[in-house]
Amino acid sequence: MKTLLKEISAIVDNDLPLVSNLANISALLYKLPNINWAGFYMVEADKCYLGPFQGDVACTTILKGKGVVGTCLERKTPIIVDDVNKFKGHIACSSLSKSEIVIPVLKDDEVKLIIDLDAPIYSRFTTTELEFLLEVKRIIEGLL
Repeated sequence: MKTLLKEISAIVDNDLPLVSNLANISALLYKLPNINWAGFYMVEADKCYLGPFQGDVACTTILKGKGVVGTCLERKTPIIVDDVNKFKGHIACSSLSKSEIVIPVLKDDEVKLIIDLDAPIYSRFTTTELEFLLEVKRIIEGLL
């Protein structure tokens, strides 16, 4: 993952629109093994809107407090879900997804976007991915 982090650092460009950077970052995150969706939800008020991503068609709007992404927005903390079917209120955008990790990206203590990765296997995400995505989060926060 150190190599992937270097690739992400190398492609971000403060002179480009945020959406362009996020599109390329999602493409690189999608390279992680056993991932079936990698992308971002952009936050406006109490709603998360689908942003750049790689993978199958996804939910376009998620309300604060709903599903894993909406819960991340509400709590402002990362969430690792080993089995999405056991997460109360999970929104099944794809029946292929079995586990998920979400990371809020903040500016001025407000969630601006959410990093979201899904996997087609249970218990895919560990503290290793969490630490990696927290580094990705720091890179993205530098773009806001």
